Amino acid sequence: MFMSLRSLCAPIRVMMLLLTMLVLTGCSTLGSNAQPEEPKPDLSQLAHQAAQQMVANNPDLTRYSPMIAATFVSIDNLSQSSTFGRISSEIMASALAQQGMQVREVKMRDSMFIEESVGELILSRQVQRLSAQHNARSILMGTYAQGQDYLYVSARVVRAGDAMVLGSADFQLPLDNNMRSLLEGQGGW
Repeated sequence: MFMSLRSLCAPIRVMMLLLTMLVLTGCSTLGSNAQPEEPKPDLSQLAHQAAQQMVANNPDLTRYSPMIAATFVSIDNLSQSSTFGRISSEIMASALAQQGMQVREVKMRDSMFIEESVGELILSRQVQRLSAQHNARSILMGTYAQGQDYLYVSARVVRAGDAMVLGSADFQLPLDNNMRSLLEGQGGW
């Protein structure tokens, strides 16, 4: 009929042990200084930073408007591009337009042949002819190179009359599955 003191204390000990474990777990979480990892910049962010850098380094850059944009090409084969080359050119042209460059949209005109799946490739021998056709004073050009872990991009705004570089910027992107997907088509062109 009487319970021993020992049998009454057993449930209390278990509850105290559980409470202590909860408190210690909470303290270890509070003491953790692990900060959430910052997201890596994407192509759009880096292109906009590059455009800002170009204009900051040459405030007169916008005087060379209007500008046309050429598809960015593989550094290993200047007549080869990819989805990455086309979209990086588009994003960079947009970023420069936001910085005050007048960008002429060449895809709306009949005078420039656009090869399907390649885009507007502008090679040095065509620069003066194409810039005259589009009444452009400058041309956005770029190259990219695929490394093991990164994709390296170099963008330039070139004066149409004499091919003098007016502004340039370089950046690198982690070579993740998204970037590999954008580069996939380049081998067959």
